[in-house]
Amino acid sequence: MGEGQEPVLQIALDFINLQQALRAARESVAGGAAWVEAGTPLIKSEGLDVVRALRKEFPEHTIIADMKIMDAGRVEVETAAKAGANVVTVLGAASDATIAECVEAGRSYDAQIEVDLIEVQDAVARAVRAQELGASIIGVHTAIDVQMTGGDPLETVRAVAAAVEVPVAVAGGINSETAPEAVKAGADIVVVGGAINKAPDAEEATRVILEAMRSGRSIATEFYKRGGEEQLSEIFARCSAANISDAMHRKGWLPGIRALTPGMRVVGPALTVWTYPGDWSKPVQAIDEAEEGAVIVVDVRGEGPAIWGEEASKSCRSRGVAGVVINGAARDTGEIRELGFPLFCALTAPAAGEPKGMGMIGVPLKIGETAVRTGDWVIGDDDGVIVVPREQAVEMANRALSVVEREAREKAEIEAGRTLGQVAELERWEQEGGATLKGFKAHGPEGDEPDEGDDE
Repeated sequence: MGEGQEPVLQIALDFINLQQALRAARESVAGGAAWVEAGTPLIKSEGLDVVRALRKEFPEHTIIADMKIMDAGRVEVETAAKAGANVVTVLGAASDATIAECVEAGRSYDAQIEVDLIEVQDAVARAVRAQELGASIIGVHTAIDVQMTGGDPLETVRAVAAAVEVPVAVAGGINSETAPEAVKAGADIVVVGGAINKAPDAEEATRVILEAMRSGRSIATEFYKRGGEEQLSEIFARCSAANISDAMHRKGWLPGIRALTPGMRVVGPALTVWTYPGDWSKPVQAIDEAEEGAVIVVDVRGEGPAIWGEEASKSCRSRGVAGVVINGAARDTGEIRELGFPLFCALTAPAAGEPKGMGMIGVPLKIGETAVRTGDWVIGDDDGVIVVPREQAVEMANRALSVVEREAREKAEIEAGRTLGQVAELERWEQEGGATLKGFKAHGPEGDEPDEGDDE
């Protein structure tokens, strides 16, 4: 960058649709971004035409092709440079021969080579070697999937910046709070993805991050940051059950269970109960065993009569229980609604059973296709109830928050006049290949050709 030169802000366009990426890029450049990166997902989706489009759109800006080259260094650098890239990335995990080929090809086409240290175990040693091989930039990069489990690149930035003389770029979950810290750690190039390209107003988000970088002062942000175990309740509370379902690849749903009261939400770790239909002894005993903030999850095979009512709900309130989820029946629903207690159930019934004590507390359950164990996280709202395995809770909470952020950008584009189909460019993502379901021909079930006039 040169001594005394201000650090550069680079926007990473990690979209899969070119037009959506260009809209975010225009806003970010208007906000002051100097370098524009064609992210790896975008290049894989759109090919190097995305680099050509960025070069045409921003002729005076530095364009980065995040190729993440692992082999065939010369040809991949040549094609990216010919398309208009000023900087091309190669993985630090690639061989010395591949990095050297990238550097040589870059010299032929006046392109700088950045060596990306993503998932390299000895980052400092590899950075030093990459500099010896002729790399122009060293990239310290925390992978998106690692960010979701709490990974942070800044410690590595400090070590690498102290070991090399070429500029150091940092990428991985950077926002207006962490960008100044990245600069202080030694980053010459600050690469920002989600905190800009997921922002409803990318221009304003860029301005805020630049202000933070130039002033050296963190600027608080609600989004674009990830948490750990201590923040699980807070993060899940900011996400809907639908957001979490998306993050979990549509898994974790408890079918047939709905909120008793519209607008009610519940978040907390589960305490599981299994009981026979109508036997309310163990569900009520679980109230005394539950820790504050827990969600009691009762499996009664989806049957009545009721094993829960007003008095049990009031007992939960006095014990600090966050809510109750019942794969079965509850009663006293008017009183429970008036109480405002978060109750989710499959059925309501006026009749109650008897407390025979035949159930068990703390045992694994299976409701529909979803396993539920004590300690798993339970999130419920108007759409239903989702269960997140405790081992995956930090990752899924962070992934769900990423879904919230992405949707905020999409909603802003829809409010600006586009439709969801236009934003997602659905037609170009229809599955190709003519796959048919087992037991079906192209036009219908086996042995059943459609009659003339049938809808296709």
